[in-house]
Amino acid sequence: MIDKILDRYKVHIFIGMFGSGKTELALNTAIKLKEHKDLVAIADLDFISPYFRVRDKKDILEEQGIKVITPPEKYMYADVPIISAQISGYITNPEFKTVLDIGGNEEGVRVLGSLKNYIETVDSVTYFVINTKRPFMQEKENIIRNLRLIEQSSRCKVNYLVANTNLQDETTQEIINHGEDLLEEVSAETNIPIAFTVVSEKFNNDVTTKFKKFIIKRFFREYGF
Repeated sequence: MIDKILDRYKVHIFIGMFGSGKTELALNTAIKLKEHKDLVAIADLDFISPYFRVRDKKDILEEQGIKVITPPEKYMYADVPIISAQISGYITNPEFKTVLDIGGNEEGVRVLGSLKNYIETVDSVTYFVINTKRPFMQEKENIIRNLRLIEQSSRCKVNYLVANTNLQDETTQEIINHGEDLLEEVSAETNIPIAFTVVSEKFNNDVTTKFKKFIIKRFFREYGF
C-alpha cells in the first residue's frame, strides 16, 4: 500500500503536532520516492520548530540527488515564514515528485493557504502524523480536536492518518499496539483512513503492526522523534 500511495500522488504533504515525527517521515518519503523517480524535491516549510528541520539534513538529501528547497541562506535558521518562490514551481512541475514538510500546530500550517491554488492543480495527499505519546495527543478527543483545527487553519483536508507512536529507544510492541488501537478509533469517527504505521529500522525485526509498515531511518536520533 505504501508504494501505491507514493506512486499515485505527485505532492505529499506532512503535517502534525510538535514531536509527531512528521519531519522524519517527510525525509524518508523523499528518499523512498527517489528510489523510483529521477526527480524528487522536498520543501522545508516548518517555521515552528527550531530543532527538527529538513534544512538541517540538506547535505544528506542532496548527496542522494534530492532537490532541497529552503529559505534563502541568510534566513536559513530564522524563525520567520519565508516561502521560497521556487516551491510553487516544483509543486506544479509534472516531472517532479514533491514533499512538503509543514510546521506543527494550527499556526504552522497556515503557510499551506498561500500554496493552495497550486496544490489544487495537482494530485496531492495530506498526511496527519500522530505520536500518541506526545502531549495533547494521548486521547481520541484531543487528536480529533487538533486534526480539525489544523484542517481549518491550513484550508486543506487530511487524507490519511499516520501511526507514529514511539518512545525513542524505549519503544515496545505494547506501545505500538496502543497507538494503532487509538488511531483506529480516530479513523472510525473521522472516516479518515490510516495509511501506515511508522517503524524505526532499529525495531523492524522485533515488532509487528496492524497496518502496513513504513520502515524509516531516524535522522534525528539524538532526540528520537
